Amino acid sequence: MKRLLIAAGGGGDAIATSLVHAALYGAGTPALVLTYAWERLVVDPVPGPRRPADFTGTVAAGPGVHLVTPGTAPRPPAGSLLPRLAGELGPELGLLDPYEGAEGLARQIRAAARYCGADRVDVVDVGGDVVADGTEPTLRSPLGDALALAGCAAAGLPATVYVAGPGLDSEVPEALLLPRLGTAAFALTDRHTAVVDGVFDWHPSEASALLVAAARGVRGVCGTRDAPQPVLLGPASAGVHRLPLARALELNPLARALAGSTDLAQAEAACAAVCGFSEIARERDRARALPPEPSAVRAAGGDPGERFADWAAAAAATGVEYVTTRRITEELALTTGESTLLRTALRAAGRHVPPLWRLRLG
Repeated sequence: MKRLLIAAGGGGDAIATSLVHAALYGAGTPALVLTYAWERLVVDPVPGPRRPADFTGTVAAGPGVHLVTPGTAPRPPAGSLLPRLAGELGPELGLLDPYEGAEGLARQIRAAARYCGADRVDVVDVGGDVVADGTEPTLRSPLGDALALAGCAAAGLPATVYVAGPGLDSEVPEALLLPRLGTAAFALTDRHTAVVDGVFDWHPSEASALLVAAARGVRGVCGTRDAPQPVLLGPASAGVHRLPLARALELNPLARALAGSTDLAQAEAACAAVCGFSEIARERDRARALPPEPSAVRAAGGDPGERFADWAAAAAATGVEYVTTRRITEELALTTGESTLLRTALRAAGRHVPPLWRLRLG
C-alpha cells in the first residue's frame, strides 16, 4: 500500500507535502503525492495549470493517473519543475488535471486510491488559503486549493486536511487563520526536513522554504518576492493543523461552490463570483506584460556582491532579517551564473541559514 496525499495548491506544495508525509508516516513510507502542474510564470510562462498532454514521458498508473518521473518533460513553451522534483522527493508524484472541474478531479483521486491501495487521502496545504473565506484582501490563489477540497468531497473517500505553516504564503494572515484552525496537531522539526535537503538550491518556492526554515528553528522577519509585507517566523510557523474535510469545506465557500463543476471555465467563474477575481485571468494579464526576453529586465551591470551589499543594507533598514533565494535572484536580476557565484560568496561569509539568507551578520 502507498499513502495517498494531495498537494492542494500546486507550485511548491509538493515539497511541503513531502515534509508532512515524513512527519506523519516516516520518510521511507511509500506514497503518491498528487499535485497540480501550476507554477509561477517565472517557471511556466503559460498561464493556468498544465495537463498531462502538456508533458512527454509521463507514466500511466490507472485511468486518468499520470505519474511524473525525472524523464518527464514539459512541451514548450510550457515549463515545469515537477520532473526535477520527482527525482529528489521521496514520494512518487502524480498530476492533478483540473480541466474537468471537481468531478474530473474526483475520478482521478478514486483511480489514484486504487493504484495506491489506499482507503483514505491526506490533503496538505502550506500557508492556509485552503481555509480562506474569499474576503481576505491578500488572497491571490484560492482556486487550486478549493478544487482539491471539492474533488475530495466528490470522490467520497475519507479525507483529512493538513495546514502547515499558517500564514507563510502571505495569502491569509496568521492572525486570521489560527482561530479557524485551532491548536496545532504537531510541529515540524529539523529531522523532518532532511527529505528536501538541496531542493532550495534550485526551486523558487518561498512558502515551502519558509516552512523548512521554521522547522529548523529560524525565527525573525523574512522578506519574500511576491508578498507586499514581510513574513514573521514565530512560534506557530512550524505548526501543522489537522481538520476533517467537512470542517475545511465549511470554512471554504469557494470549495462548496465548486461542487459538481465539470470544467475549469466553470471553476474560474465560481472563483470570480465568490472571491471577486479570477487568478487565471490575473496570470493572463501578467503574462501579457512580461518582456519578450529575460535580458530586458536585467539590472544595469555592476558586481553582484556589491549590488547585494547595497540592496541588503536597504532591506535590513526596513526590519527584514532574512530573505529567500528567489527574492535575491529576482530583486538583483541575476543570471544563473551570477546567482551561483553570489550564493557561494554568501555561504563563505556566514550568511546562509538554510534555506534562507541572513541580511546582517552578528
